[in-house]
Amino acid sequence: MTVGLFIPCYVDQFYPGAAIATLQLLEKLGIDVVYPQNQTCCGQPMANSGFEHLTKGCNELFIDNFADFDYIVAPSGSCVLHVRDHLHDDKNPEAAKNISHKIYELTTFLTDVLKVKSLDAKFPHKVGMHQSCHGQRGLHISSMTELVAPEFSKPGSLLQMVSDIELVHLGRKDECCGFGGTFCVTEEAVSVKMGKDRVEDHLEHGAEYITGVDMSCLMHMESILKRQGSKVKVIHIAEILNGIG
Repeated sequence: MTVGLFIPCYVDQFYPGAAIATLQLLEKLGIDVVYPQNQTCCGQPMANSGFEHLTKGCNELFIDNFADFDYIVAPSGSCVLHVRDHLHDDKNPEAAKNISHKIYELTTFLTDVLKVKSLDAKFPHKVGMHQSCHGQRGLHISSMTELVAPEFSKPGSLLQMVSDIELVHLGRKDECCGFGGTFCVTEEAVSVKMGKDRVEDHLEHGAEYITGVDMSCLMHMESILKRQGSKVKVIHIAEILNGIG
């Protein structure tokens, strides 16, 4: 099995530790991982802002980079969802369709493909887990509280395998943080208020760290924590599962 590692542009530029942890974790689990050096943005920011017609180059480059891998894995639910739902190439539609069927968000790949049952990781801290909207409602990596259905969480099940971790119970565990990509720019005041509410839930329940599958949401909450002078930190789930900390 050969996996193509897709690292979103904002992770590459601002949170390389999450990318490195993803690579190391997959390699620890015996996966042959390849990182295509000339990969760039998947085109999600443009598409979300109404400029889907400008993503042609992003789509074609993504297909060129990742078409030949058995699986594609990324530490980002939102980018994976974008590729799954919107990657297209009018000249090569089958290649785009094939990629949409084999790209996975990291925790889903670990639970559904590798079927990981144990991890050699230790994280002796109180951790609050943020359920990002794209992962939860788009990729269905965890249950939604408004539905009368069995409760589950793929990221949560993996965190339960980490030694000495204490997962805190939140009051509103699947509430949006307010980031929303360009939403935080076009609706700044609403975005900030939502972020403050989401952070406060973690603080009230004694979290030392806030984790999740999307570094974009964590980045949004990190900015609020820093402005509040809080000692609470954010950390991508890959870093915890890899045994960092």
